Amino acid sequence: MKNIIEKLHKVFESRIRLGIMSALMVNDQVDFTTLKELLEITDGNLASHLINLEKHKLIEVKKQFVGRKPNTRYKATATGKKLFKEHLDYLRKLIDSQNH
Repeated sequence: MKNIIEKLHKVFESRIRLGIMSALMVNDQVDFTTLKELLEITDGNLASHLINLEKHKLIEVKKQFVGRKPNTRYKATATGKKLFKEHLDYLRKLIDSQNH
């Protein structure tokens, strides 16, 4: 197992982005307010991490109005799901390699 840390995806190094992707992996889509409450972070902090994930095409953004209120929902893309699973697999391998 040669330098497994190099296989980790840098975009997932943030605990907030890990939390966002974890929520999106187990839910078809999640709205901004739910993510904010789940992760217990500010609007601005969450927004900057979501922009980063969107920039890397790991999430899709859907904006709509519910009644008169704006509602923004997020969904992991196929690429996002694939890369996040790879990231978790590499972490598991790293942990397992330390236990032997």
